[in-house]
Amino acid sequence: MNAYISDMRAMRFRLKAALKRGLVAVLDVGTAKTVCFILKVDPAALDQAMGQGAQHAAFGAMRVVGAGVTQSRGVRLGEINDLEEAQKAIRTALERAEKMAGARVDQVIACLSAARPQSFSSFGEVEIEGDTVSNHDISRALSACAWPAQQAGREVIHSMPVNFTLDSATMAADPRGMAAKYLSVDLMTVSVATAPLQNLATCVRRCDLELAGVVVAPYAAALSGMIEDEHKLGAACIDLGAGATNISIFLRNHLIYADSVRVGGDHLTSDIATALSMPIQSAERIKTLHGGAVATGLDDRELIEAPYIGAGGASDRRRISRSALIGVIRPRLEEMFEDIRNSLDQAGFDNLPGRRIVLTGGGAQLTGVEEVAQRVLGRTVRIGRPLRIAGLPETASGPDFSSAVGLALYAARPQDELWDFEQVGGFKSRARVANALRWFRDNW
Repeated sequence: MNAYISDMRAMRFRLKAALKRGLVAVLDVGTAKTVCFILKVDPAALDQAMGQGAQHAAFGAMRVVGAGVTQSRGVRLGEINDLEEAQKAIRTALERAEKMAGARVDQVIACLSAARPQSFSSFGEVEIEGDTVSNHDISRALSACAWPAQQAGREVIHSMPVNFTLDSATMAADPRGMAAKYLSVDLMTVSVATAPLQNLATCVRRCDLELAGVVVAPYAAALSGMIEDEHKLGAACIDLGAGATNISIFLRNHLIYADSVRVGGDHLTSDIATALSMPIQSAERIKTLHGGAVATGLDDRELIEAPYIGAGGASDRRRISRSALIGVIRPRLEEMFEDIRNSLDQAGFDNLPGRRIVLTGGGAQLTGVEEVAQRVLGRTVRIGRPLRIAGLPETASGPDFSSAVGLALYAARPQDELWDFEQVGGFKSRARVANALRWFRDNW
């Protein structure tokens, strides 16, 4: 446990050092594409913004000076399954970004797609040692929180204090210096499968890079795809990726739930290829150019040229109606949103005051997906585009770049986590954990 916290703390130190030097890279290794951004940071402007708590000013203290995008290799369902191929894709994206930036980087913040995230919450309370709350009191309260019971094959990747309470009455975003007798804290913990995390770290090291942070994809996508009011009032972000669909819920500017559904855009492509008997590459192209989720009367008359599997010439090609294509896409899409609805119901999403849903990721670009999501989920739904960062290429401004842009926003203003505080004593060996949203329903 102590060694693990030390490792996470070391990554935090590397991030701070990279920001101080003024250059840091972010890396998003997805099923469909691998993205690398190099960020130039103004350390003085960033320190001033963070000291004032000005989030948007912090974002303005950095600029994208290099961008590299390439087709992913060796990745399936959001997880690396071929180290050599994945490494080649990472190197390609990194080299393109470094060439554009005219500089080399050695620190990178990576996004962990899929990896089956699970979220838990726990509670800790202490009597403060003086008249006002100190950093040491906060550390003691965090150490009083129960730690999730160790599960084979899983690692904690995020551990964030989401709420401080003074004397069981006054809630504070930052309790330091405030007068009270008792301090309590709610700790939000996200764990992931160990193997995907280790494989990502191995690929990064083989590319002569050091990890300055690892962020789960649901968290990264929500940072850029949701607006400030949604973060505060409560909303869910659904990141429709190629290999998996990531789910995150925010409330009062904190991540309080994370999950992943192992169904994504590649499953739509596979359904098209199987149902219409065409090559996978052709199915992906047709899905991108002509795909949709809602049919109209005009779609029967819109014909799409589609090759057969093994077609050798023009005589082997045929035409299918767009309505036939939609007839293949819609059932799978409805099934996907039903799985998402089950995850949200399990989390207790109905108890949030906001209950808005934001769609990001490549799948959010499918025509009519917003309408299908709204019908199946029964919530207000909108398409979320990543927040603008200076220097961000226009080609990277779509929903499919939400995770990569979210990493840049995370680098500008990382949320406090357990390892940012001193460790006082040990943690309980077994956690008294509960669903995060259920706790918020009962106590907020």
